[in-house]
Amino acid sequence: MKVINHIRDIRLKKGITQVKMAEDLQITRQTVNAIEKNKYNPSLELALKLIEYFNVPIEELFYLEKEENL
Repeated sequence: MKVINHIRDIRLKKGITQVKMAEDLQITRQTVNAIEKNKYNPSLELALKLIEYFNVPIEELFYLEKEENL
């Protein structure tokens, strides 16, 4: 299973740039970009910071992509 996130959608809806988000969370813009493209899963600490930053439930930010059985 793969972790999928809606960070980009929520960030854009709130009018926050990648640069602003990176500065606020003290991470790099490249990290924000990698997370949004599902190329990097944030640490538990960063995931919790993201939940607090956007003030949304975890289910709104992250979910597990179910594998289809062939």
